[in-house]
Amino acid sequence: MYHPRLKGSHYEMGRKMGEIFRINKAEFPIGLDKFQMEFGRKSAKILKKVFPEAAEEIRGVTDVIGYDNEKFTSWMMCMGCCMYNIDEFQSVEVKGCTAFSFNRNGKIFYARNNDLPPFLKKVCKSEYYEPEKKNRFILNTSSFINGEEGINEHGLVAAMTFVMPLLEEIRPGLNSVFLVRYILENCSSVAEGIVALKSLPIASNCNILLTDQSGSMAVAECNPGEMNLRLPMKNSNGEDFIITVNSFISEKMKRHEPAGHNTYLSYERYQTVLNALKSGCGRNPTEYAKDILSGRLGFMCQYEKKLNFETVWASIFEVMDMKVLRAEGNPGRKCFIEDKRLKS
Repeated sequence: MYHPRLKGSHYEMGRKMGEIFRINKAEFPIGLDKFQMEFGRKSAKILKKVFPEAAEEIRGVTDVIGYDNEKFTSWMMCMGCCMYNIDEFQSVEVKGCTAFSFNRNGKIFYARNNDLPPFLKKVCKSEYYEPEKKNRFILNTSSFINGEEGINEHGLVAAMTFVMPLLEEIRPGLNSVFLVRYILENCSSVAEGIVALKSLPIASNCNILLTDQSGSMAVAECNPGEMNLRLPMKNSNGEDFIITVNSFISEKMKRHEPAGHNTYLSYERYQTVLNALKSGCGRNPTEYAKDILSGRLGFMCQYEKKLNFETVWASIFEVMDMKVLRAEGNPGRKCFIEDKRLKS
């Protein structure tokens, strides 16, 4: 993974990222069909209105690399909801991730496996952000500017998981990875994150997991027309935990996803974490989280090679202590290393 540090105005941070792309001769062979381009343009206008700082950051990138800003922004707005050929619905960009939070003896922990096609491993980043007059945060991403998960200086965790949409329900708006970025940058608690989600136009199905240092945790099951707030369950010790995978868990929201769809064994992964957390871990909670993520307690990251899909990174956040641990690769084979940038 790349580990850029970005500081200053959003435009300056975008220019710095653009310079990284320019120096490394990054290529962006963006090909959008008619539906994607129209969706992207409309979503870009919404981004500029509700999150203008992110639009400025994208402009900083495109000014440096000399790419058409409208097309580049449109491409970024399609991520996670209508990428690739929309006429072949099965080729919508898929992320097969698992995330969960739990309370152990009054301390709060968050953990995640980020599962993607292996070719994306080369472009994954863990970005440290220090924007002017905004929250400092770490953002882990297979893209840039937007991201799959992170934690900010207030100890607020935000993370997304992809949920397959119904084509007719996709609407111009913010995709899940921009929702994560917005919350990390602008919110300091789960309550504030929920308020933000209720106010923002959401483009497509997704789950947004939120956790903070007070012990508050929730999963917002999001759709452009409806949202369901899922609250934590309790284990045998009366401690809270919550899980999200690549489906809606509530009966209320299931009608918004294709019937019978099981994105990369989403249900199996959910059951593994549920079984592990409902009894309460009887030992070091960080080590227990590692065991869950690495598949020692059931199916998690043991994808068959023919699927061409794997865990490209895993994270554990000890939320109360602001301790960030990350395994850059399959957690069954890679060690977790502490990332101290948010503490500096």
